[in-house]
Amino acid sequence: VLYYQYINRRVAERLGGLHSASIVMTSFDFHGVEALQRQGRWQEAGVLMADAAVNLQNVGAEIMVICANTMHKVAPQIESCINIPLLHITKPTGDAIRRRGYKRVGLLGTRFTMEDDFYRQRLEAELGISVLTPEAAARDVVHGVIYDELCRGVVSELSRERFKRMITEFGRKGAEAVILGCTEISLLLKDKDASLPLLDTTRLHALAAADLALQGHE
Repeated sequence: VLYYQYINRRVAERLGGLHSASIVMTSFDFHGVEALQRQGRWQEAGVLMADAAVNLQNVGAEIMVICANTMHKVAPQIESCINIPLLHITKPTGDAIRRRGYKRVGLLGTRFTMEDDFYRQRLEAELGISVLTPEAAARDVVHGVIYDELCRGVVSELSRERFKRMITEFGRKGAEAVILGCTEISLLLKDKDASLPLLDTTRLHALAAADLALQGHE
């Protein structure tokens, strides 16, 4: 919903009048996707998403976005099957970090996003920054809140307080901002809740996608 709102509002702002975005979309049954994630069957998840990406390209999509941080783990599989650009979510996130001059940031997301190489190390390699993640027990808490609460539409004040404490701890370790590295976390945390600036990947990615799609169309 947030992607759809951000993209359409951006198009309306840029083109004026009654303009909105032309969007083709595949929405997966997350029950099956989560099972593939949990069982480490990433190759199968990549095939599933690549097939969908090819179908979207065939009906006229000019750029591709994956509306989830974690599923960028299979981005290379998707890119190998399509001829249109895939806007990786770390690109607008990294651009925001670069613009603001941050050298050390915290990262909150699923266990896969916080612990695997595809996300954190991509930012570190491209920007030369330090990306901090919570301690192991806290990572378990973040992962559980995402899957057991936010993915089910549950927004808990207790979980919000736990996340706020993690952000405070990031600050004690020298972080200058925190990446909300799961598109659900923005349902739980707003700027007013945090002791550090928040980098909302949902908003950054959606706006960058709209801007990229509008190139040459204004």
